[in-house]
Amino acid sequence: MAVNIKLTDKDLLKSKYDAVVYFVNDDSDLLDYKSLKKISPNIEKLAKDKKFKGALGSVLIVPTFNDNFSYLILMGLGKTKINNEVAFENYRRAIGSLVKLLPTHNISSVGFDLPKLDATPEYIVEHTAVIAKMADYVFNVFHTDKKTILKTDINIVVSTALVKKLKSALDKGLLIAEAVNDARSWIDLPANMLTPADLAAHAESISKHEGLKCTVFTEKEIIKMGMGGLAGVSKGSELDCKLVIIEYKTKEKNAPTVAFVGKGITFDSGGLSIKPAASMETMKEDMSGAAAVIATMKVIGQLKPKINIVGIAPIAENLPSGTALKPGDIVKFYNGKTAEVKNTDAEGRLILADALSYAVKHYKPDAIIDLATLTGACAYALGPFFSGLFSQHDELTQRVLDASKVSGEAVWRLPLTDDYKVAVKADVADLCNIGRKDYMAGGTTAACFLQHFVGETPWVHLDIAGTAFNVPDVSYYRRATATGVGIRLLTELAMNWEK
Repeated sequence: MAVNIKLTDKDLLKSKYDAVVYFVNDDSDLLDYKSLKKISPNIEKLAKDKKFKGALGSVLIVPTFNDNFSYLILMGLGKTKINNEVAFENYRRAIGSLVKLLPTHNISSVGFDLPKLDATPEYIVEHTAVIAKMADYVFNVFHTDKKTILKTDINIVVSTALVKKLKSALDKGLLIAEAVNDARSWIDLPANMLTPADLAAHAESISKHEGLKCTVFTEKEIIKMGMGGLAGVSKGSELDCKLVIIEYKTKEKNAPTVAFVGKGITFDSGGLSIKPAASMETMKEDMSGAAAVIATMKVIGQLKPKINIVGIAPIAENLPSGTALKPGDIVKFYNGKTAEVKNTDAEGRLILADALSYAVKHYKPDAIIDLATLTGACAYALGPFFSGLFSQHDELTQRVLDASKVSGEAVWRLPLTDDYKVAVKADVADLCNIGRKDYMAGGTTAACFLQHFVGETPWVHLDIAGTAFNVPDVSYYRRATATGVGIRLLTELAMNWEK
C-alpha cells in the first residue's frame, strides 16, 4: 500500500471517502450518536451489540450503504486520561492499526477530523504523518510475486485557517518517516546486499544531496590512525571496514556541537567466539545504530537545527577466519588505551571505542549520544519496548528522556555507577572487553567499557538491542523487520536542544 496524507478543510460529513474514521475514548461519553447516525442509522445498536466501548486496540467497522461513505470505522483509544504520555502513544497505535486495516477492505480513501488530544495541532499532524508512513512500510524487495499496491489517501480535516499553518508539520512528519523507513530498508537487507562499503555509500549519497560534509576513511587509513578496535574486528572479513563522518554546521554563532555515534556491524557472527546458529539469523540488524545516525543526518540536513551535529558510524563485519581476532588478543585504541579481547562477540564496544575517541579528539563536542545493538543483557532486562539508557550526566540524561517522551521512542535509565567499573579492568591490559561474571549486569558493564573513551564529555549510551528489530504488538512496526529506532528521538533532541 502507498499512503498519501493530506490536510483538508472540507466538512467531513459532506465529503466523499470510502470510509470515515472516528477515534473513541473509553473514559468519556462513547460517541456522538446524533452525528454518527447521519452516517449509519444503526450505529448505536451495533456498537452495543459488539460491546464496542473504545477500549485500546478495539475496532468497529460498519458498512454504511451511504452515498458518501462505504464504511464507518471506530478506533478505540482506551483510557486516555490516565496518563497523557500513554494517551498519545495509544493514538499512534490506532493510526498504525488503521493503516494496516485499510487494504483488507480495499479502502482507498479515508477522512477524519483532527482528533482532540492533549497536544498541539502541529504535534498531532506531524506524528500522524510519521506513524502512518511507518505503518505503511513493507520489505518486499526479494518477493518475485509482488501484490498490487493499493494507494490510499488519508485526509485530516482541519479548519481553513489551519490548513496552511499545519503544512510544515505535515512535511516534517513525512520527512522523518522517510528517514526512518530508509534506515529500516538498509537494516532489512541481508549482509550480502549491504556491506560496509554499501552503507558508507548511502551516507555519501545523503550527504551530497543535503549539502553536508562527508568523510569516509578506508581500512588502510583506519589502521594508520591507530584504530585497533575497528580494524581488529574487521580482520576476519574479506571486506574492508569503514569510518563514516557526516558534519552539519549551523549558521548560528557559538552554537554547541553534539555528536551522534552509531554501531555499524553489517553482520555479526560473533567472530571466533562464534554465536549459535539461531542467534546469527538476524545479525544483519547489528548495524541499526549506524543506520539511525546516517538517516538522522538526512533529516538534520533539511530541518537545519541551530546546533552543530556530527554523525559518526564505524562500520565492519565480524567474521571468523584465519586472520580474525582471537580470544586473548590485545588491541590498542585511537585514544591510546588497550583492551584484552576475551570474547570476540563483544565487538560492538571495540568499534565504538575508536569512534567515540575520534569524536572527542577532533570535535570536542558538548555532548555525545551513541546508539548500539550492544548487549543481549539489556534486551532481556527491558524487552522490546524500551531502549536502555546509561549515563552519569544527569542534565544530558534529562534531555534525552524529554526527547524520548516527545518523539514516542521509549527509553529507560539503567544503573551506571562506580561500583560496576572494576568489572571491565584486565590483568594484562587497561581494559577487558567483557565484564567479570560476578558483576553480571552485562548492559551496564558494556557501558562502563565505553565510558573510558569519552573523557569528561557529557555522554549518553543507548542500548537498542531489544528495540531495533522484530518488535511485537506495535501496530506501526512489522514482524521480523527493523524498526528504525533512534531517528525520531535524535531528531527531536537536535531540533529542540536550545529550547
